Amino acid sequence: MKITDLLEEAAHRLEQAGIEEYMLDARLLLEFVTHMSRSELLLDGDKTLDPAIRDNFLFLIDQRCQRIPLHYITGVREFWSLDFHVSPSVLVPRPETEFMLDHILADVDFEKETCRALDMCTGSGVIAVVLALELDCSVTAIDISPLALAVAAQNVDSHSCGHLVQLVGSDLFAALQPGASFDLIVCNPPYISDKDIPSLQPEVSRFEPMLALSGGSSGLDCIKQVIYQAKNHLAPGGQIFFEIGADQGRQVSELFVAAGDYKKIAIVPDWAGRDRVAQACFCG
Repeated sequence: MKITDLLEEAAHRLEQAGIEEYMLDARLLLEFVTHMSRSELLLDGDKTLDPAIRDNFLFLIDQRCQRIPLHYITGVREFWSLDFHVSPSVLVPRPETEFMLDHILADVDFEKETCRALDMCTGSGVIAVVLALELDCSVTAIDISPLALAVAAQNVDSHSCGHLVQLVGSDLFAALQPGASFDLIVCNPPYISDKDIPSLQPEVSRFEPMLALSGGSSGLDCIKQVIYQAKNHLAPGGQIFFEIGADQGRQVSELFVAAGDYKKIAIVPDWAGRDRVAQACFCG
């Protein structure tokens, strides 16, 4: 079977399985198994693949038809124009998190060279790595999951920022020294309400780690804990940023107000006008 025919057959199978971007996913998986670029596949479209490579490709198509996320199959996700390791132990990094980082890097108003940053709920470590690379600052990256921290360690190592990023296994702030203080805290917490998780795409509800998704009955359990506990670890004038759900802005603002000691509370909408980033400055 020619490459073009094989690709069309694979795309049709993905479409039948309910994959929206069926042609893109088929092509990306074919590029992954053949190590060929898109242009090379087009130029060699009349050729046939080695049977072993073809069988491997069709096996990966079968996995994708089961709604296993594409990036769990390949083990790699591009983020911030860099390649990051991912596995079912961590969330697949999303454009919404890139939006938050873009906003943070444009908004921080302290000396970057001396910044002490904390990445809470680090997962794959993408936030910690980007902060370290962009700010050239020390970053403490915390996660409760040892499996997630193992993925983060891979990414810290592959981007050569181990001298800047310290990985810590902890239930939120529990493992930090009482006097540990940070100028910047960034958190992409679990913020989906338990009742909404079953309605998510199968790639998310069936395969991404529940620990990184579930924010309790309201979706705000982790956010509330971090807002209250962060006051013990933010330097005066320090800033805190959260990625939040599209309808959580008002509630998160109210949590900041109720906690006290925060000023400059703001909710930043994303490109589509949805609540996406919550931020505040610590004035304690």
